[in-house]
Amino acid sequence: MTGLLKAILSALLCLSFSTLGVAEVILTADETAQVLSHGPWPHRAPLDVSNRLSGNELAIELGQILFSSQKLSKNGQMSCVSCHDPALGFTERKQRSVGRELLKRNTSSLYNITFHHWFGWAGENDSLWAQSLRPILSTQEMAMSLAELADLTEEPEFSELYQGLFPDFYDHSEEDAAVNLAKALAAYQETLVTGRTSFDAFRDALASGDLAKAGQYPLGAQRGFQIFAGKGRCTFCHVGPFFSNGEFHDIGLPYFLEEGGVDGGRTLALKELKTNPYTLASTFSDDPQHTGAWRVDTLIPRHSDFGIFRVPSLRNLNETAPYMHDGSKQTLADVARHYSQVDIERLHADGEAIIRPFDLSEDELFDLVAFLESLSLVNP
Repeated sequence: MTGLLKAILSALLCLSFSTLGVAEVILTADETAQVLSHGPWPHRAPLDVSNRLSGNELAIELGQILFSSQKLSKNGQMSCVSCHDPALGFTERKQRSVGRELLKRNTSSLYNITFHHWFGWAGENDSLWAQSLRPILSTQEMAMSLAELADLTEEPEFSELYQGLFPDFYDHSEEDAAVNLAKALAAYQETLVTGRTSFDAFRDALASGDLAKAGQYPLGAQRGFQIFAGKGRCTFCHVGPFFSNGEFHDIGLPYFLEEGGVDGGRTLALKELKTNPYTLASTFSDDPQHTGAWRVDTLIPRHSDFGIFRVPSLRNLNETAPYMHDGSKQTLADVARHYSQVDIERLHADGEAIIRPFDLSEDELFDLVAFLESLSLVNP
């Protein structure tokens, strides 16, 4: 069979598929394999062995009540919901969060937080329960003391559930009680896993060979994925079903804050981690093997840690604007333009050289955004 005849038959086959509404999938075999690597979703996260309340229904109930309670703040005016609003994707619409004062960073979403292994934009904690305790004790945020937090275990709306979880509650120190409440908060946050999207339906259809169903995924989103996995090089950091490697990278954003000063990112977090009393290596971990404690123990500060931040998941982005650790990008198109035109002079000279400009046209930018949006739109 001649090359020309093969081309004609291939064109006719594609035409017949389109005419019959069977499918139009434009991805190569390699691109299809990359799509498959981003699923299946959702999948159940393993229980947190450092938190004995992980997966406990009673603890989840207590954590949800605590999450909405203003009693977790010294002034009685703030709760976790104040910044992590469920109606706004467990975040807020402000560029930077405001506690008792203006904070350095944008509020990150709590969606799918259970799949991280570092917590906070710069990885200030190595467990979700320790991260849950952080804003409650911070003088810049909720400003509670350990004693004040522990006293909540005797409040009527919390005491019955707390005592049900800890029959030996009367033996608890103030610090033990405070950490236990943080662990209940973590148990609740572990349940905040997002559902299926149109991308997941596309991915699973490709996995099963169902071209008719795969063909329902928009061509613009398919072209967007080709950019995402191709010239955009996004899959170096946004990997797997969670669309994040959970690590830290320099993406060329400014170090400087509008009011002066800088945000050192991971550099500051490493200093905190080394003196943090609530790491996985501490006695507050419920895991006798201290699984995962090596991550902090083996950390070696580097010059290139300055100003780098954790790679966020890309799931449900539509609900969580503004974007980036500093909230400096208002739309997904703004984010795409940043990476397309990134200033390589700003990147660390001794960094990883992953990020580089890729000069999107407006049509390509539109397609990339279509793909990113497909990670949020729920599949009916």
